[in-house]
Amino acid sequence: MAVREELQGGSGVLASGNSPGEAVCPGRDGNLGMDITWITARVALGGGIWNAENMAAVARSGVTHIIDMQIEFDDSPLAAPYGIEVLWNPTDDDFQSKPPELFQRGVEFALRALERIDSRVFIHCAAGVHRAAMMTLAVLCMQGWDVDAAIETISSRRPVVDFADVYVESVSRFLQLQVKVER
Repeated sequence: MAVREELQGGSGVLASGNSPGEAVCPGRDGNLGMDITWITARVALGGGIWNAENMAAVARSGVTHIIDMQIEFDDSPLAAPYGIEVLWNPTDDDFQSKPPELFQRGVEFALRALERIDSRVFIHCAAGVHRAAMMTLAVLCMQGWDVDAAIETISSRRPVVDFADVYVESVSRFLQLQVKVER
């Protein structure tokens, strides 16, 4: 797959599709590879890693940092041999409001990682549909993206995402708190 980069509507953020040699969604082209979708050139969203073979695929794709949103499984032991830093941010996919602290942990981790020019962040949950999507939304918005533009970009690159209203409201509440704190 060829890299496709484009400037997102005034956001100043470069975005890309899947890069050459990167893991792809299971079944997309008959492969049963790792479920990972590049939302921007340096931020990916996807499903659970679960085993050493999948972690090896994640490492080969150039991921240096993982935000693991699944409550079901901590990736840290699988990532250690590759030197990939993991933030296990366990979150139940219960369609309940999420606290700002949940987003604060993930955003701080991602932004700190992205300060390094060579870093790439993979945000995932079990299926890459709800929890990882809401954290990716928070990260992009804290990088200056407009909420609607971020949702549109994430959804267009990974059509399986589902932005439940309660999760979008949780991200919006977090973002409002950030604006108040910055004043």
